[in-house]
Amino acid sequence: MNIRTLIVSAAIGGLCLSAPAFAQVDAEEIFKENDCHKCHHPTKAKKGPSLAKIAAKYKEKKLDEKEAIKHMTAGKKVELDDGTKEDHKIIDTKDVAVQTAVAKWMLNR
Repeated sequence: MNIRTLIVSAAIGGLCLSAPAFAQVDAEEIFKENDCHKCHHPTKAKKGPSLAKIAAKYKEKKLDEKEAIKHMTAGKKVELDDGTKEDHKIIDTKDVAVQTAVAKWMLNR
């Protein structure tokens, strides 16, 4: 095996090992896996506001996905339409790329 073949093999192996880092995030699937759909519907109010209402609010207040990530990861109390308050569920990932993908997906509804 010559040096060129060895270098190419090492490079390909490195790319294969890092493939998950480049994998496409299915934000909608993450949204469902975290049970966000139980409270948030794309267009209708459920226990929480619709994604359309959330997106409109963020657009109006000129907020971006960073603010949405704070909301998804802080677990702060939220006030529901019926006036009750409860802790907002925290998204089950520390991966900022995944959090960002979910936030962008939600805010583009």
